[in-house]
Amino acid sequence: MNPVEIVQGDSPVVLGLPHTGTYVPDEILADLNARGRGLDDTDWHIQRLYEGLLNGATTVRASFHRYVVDANRDPSGASLYPGQNTTGLVPLTDFNGHDIWTAPPTDEQIEERRATYHAPYHAALQAELERVRDLHGIAILYDCHSIRGNIPFLFEGTLPDFNIGTNMGTTCAPALETATQKICAAADGYTSITNGRFKGGWTTRHYGRPSEGLHAIQMELAQSTYLTTESAPWTYDEDKAARVRPHLTDILTKLAALAPTLKGTS
Repeated sequence: MNPVEIVQGDSPVVLGLPHTGTYVPDEILADLNARGRGLDDTDWHIQRLYEGLLNGATTVRASFHRYVVDANRDPSGASLYPGQNTTGLVPLTDFNGHDIWTAPPTDEQIEERRATYHAPYHAALQAELERVRDLHGIAILYDCHSIRGNIPFLFEGTLPDFNIGTNMGTTCAPALETATQKICAAADGYTSITNGRFKGGWTTRHYGRPSEGLHAIQMELAQSTYLTTESAPWTYDEDKAARVRPHLTDILTKLAALAPTLKGTS
């Protein structure tokens, strides 16, 4: 099983898909409890939602599940949100705070998973961003995510539909953040926020270096925007998806259009 799936394109936009994979090796699956085997914290169907939205977009997708190792966490294990509930490099609980393991992984097993899955994903992502930057003088990483809208363990209340993360404006040029905000704010029937509960994961923060021609922005969608219900069997809702996809298309198209104006800026 290849830990990463790559589709190369010629657009300045690279789509990162770290949490859509559902592959769990048998030896790891055996250590998950019944709750863990449900894989509830998957970014369900996000690859399907974004498919075909931007011609020429490069995609880099992790095929392994985040319970194996989380491709959007700091490989050192440092918390993305100190002082807040979150999940780590290898989660010990699900998003509701419930244990997912009958036998939690050892430090040695975590390191093996980092080397086997996390490192190849990021080596591929780094290579694609550099390839795209060589083509255009700039690369824009758009990191695609989704999550349930109500998870008291992680946040109070109901999450907005569009959650834009730029680590307080540090990971991309202001024009990219502003353009994304405007499109989301104008999307009729949807709510949005920038740098709210989700400010961008390790991927966004690590690769977002505008001074080097690398810009990164994370989009965390509420799953109610495209799933029938935010619960098993996690059914993709064609009608909901058809309503939200044009807004996502507008975002990606605008980001690609802005790329030539950002060369040589920081």
